[in-house]
Amino acid sequence: MYKKSLNNRELTTSLEQNISLFEGIFKGDATFVTRRFQNKHLPAAKCCVLYFDGMVNIEVLNENIIIPVLDNDLSQQIDNENLLDELQYKVIAANKIKVSADIDTIIGSVISGETLFLLEGYDTALIISSQGWEKRTVAEPESARVVRGPRDGFTESIKVNLSLVRRRIKDPGLKIKFRKIGTRTQTETCICYIEGLVMDGIVKELESRLDKIDIDAVLDSGYIQELIRDEPFSPFETVGASERPDVIASKLLEGRAALFVDSSPFVLTVPFILAEAGQANEDYYNNYIFSSINRLLRTTSAIMSFTVPALFQAIVTFHQEMLPTQLLLSISAAREGVPIPTVFSLFTMLIIFDIVREAGIRMPAPIGQTISIVGTLVLGQAAVEAKLVSAPVVIITALTGILTLLNRNLVTVTIVLRFLFLAAAAFFGIYGFIFAFIITTVHLMSIRSFGVPYMLGVTTVRDHDGQDIWIRAPWWTMTLRPKIIGMRNLARQASGKDRRKRWK
Repeated sequence: MYKKSLNNRELTTSLEQNISLFEGIFKGDATFVTRRFQNKHLPAAKCCVLYFDGMVNIEVLNENIIIPVLDNDLSQQIDNENLLDELQYKVIAANKIKVSADIDTIIGSVISGETLFLLEGYDTALIISSQGWEKRTVAEPESARVVRGPRDGFTESIKVNLSLVRRRIKDPGLKIKFRKIGTRTQTETCICYIEGLVMDGIVKELESRLDKIDIDAVLDSGYIQELIRDEPFSPFETVGASERPDVIASKLLEGRAALFVDSSPFVLTVPFILAEAGQANEDYYNNYIFSSINRLLRTTSAIMSFTVPALFQAIVTFHQEMLPTQLLLSISAAREGVPIPTVFSLFTMLIIFDIVREAGIRMPAPIGQTISIVGTLVLGQAAVEAKLVSAPVVIITALTGILTLLNRNLVTVTIVLRFLFLAAAAFFGIYGFIFAFIITTVHLMSIRSFGVPYMLGVTTVRDHDGQDIWIRAPWWTMTLRPKIIGMRNLARQASGKDRRKRWK
């Protein structure tokens, strides 16, 4: 463990010794502030507050803690025999106060932005909630913009994020469990679920995996996402992530558990299945026919993004008889004078496209768009004119790139599978392509996410299993939650027969 325990050091009844203790612990930190003050009517009320500048709300500190203790005539209002309790219950105006004598607990609270209140003659301290650091306002997330639907998104404040979910789920069954992860950062995390919907095994397994994390720092939910996932060497994500409150609320209502991490706008959800990668929150706000078309486009595009280059390579190199004569002659004419084999041309152009894509993301928005458009056009045109690649290869590369970006949830998967399928097709033609497809399917069938099959609902259409996978069925038909995930309470709404009785 990296954390240095301070259990061998304890608070005393001497105010100056206690102040010296904490000044020694935070020695060299210029933001650590100690403010001594004493009530002018009661000399026994000799106090001190300790806090970190920039982490507390100064107005709350002055108006609710220092001024009430400093100016009131405490000699007439409180009992001197139990002064600390009297100050806590009758003088200090704060919505959350706890008493502690544990040094580790006190240090963790002060570092988290709370105020430490020390009183002469007492070996316990008050930890007063007074956090007030700057935070980003709630706005629509850049990574998940919609035409129709809520515009709010998570921020870096865990309490703000929880409030955004509570606004949507006004159910006393919504349970929240806090814990800290990271021996140095002491990052606050929160498990959130709806009691009666989530399976107990999922919550217990999530808690078990979190308890096994022994790391000194957690700066984003991505740290935890990688540490608790199933199949760590697979390109397929088994832990979901979203920065939209409506998405997280819908996952909770289906029986999943969510993990909030302070300082991260991305909230994790478990279990996560493959079907979720093709879904978008806007699917549930638009007409079901339009949503189903869009979902089919996203799913088909994700498959084509890693199969099109491999199929082109296999057919052009090994199975030319599968092409119409005119098309084969056209491709051959375009390849005339190109010294590089088709497979190397495809690899080169796909890598260049990924370089341009990454550069466009990392650069400022206006410059990034320019790089993406101009870089792609100029490089593609120059490569064709210089006879380094053929025009069909540029077309396949551009089509593959567009299909890849159509589904942001599967970008990593499509990039990895694209090169694997292309390598298999380059060596064994269409047989290599089929073999790679079989291996990928077997791998997907073997994956579990917190005990739930990763391909849940993808290969079946019976009952309600296929209603929210390849398409989005009308709301009046989706009466049940996903099986296995929402097994404890499958009923989501009244059936059509029951509704017709109500309408009559």
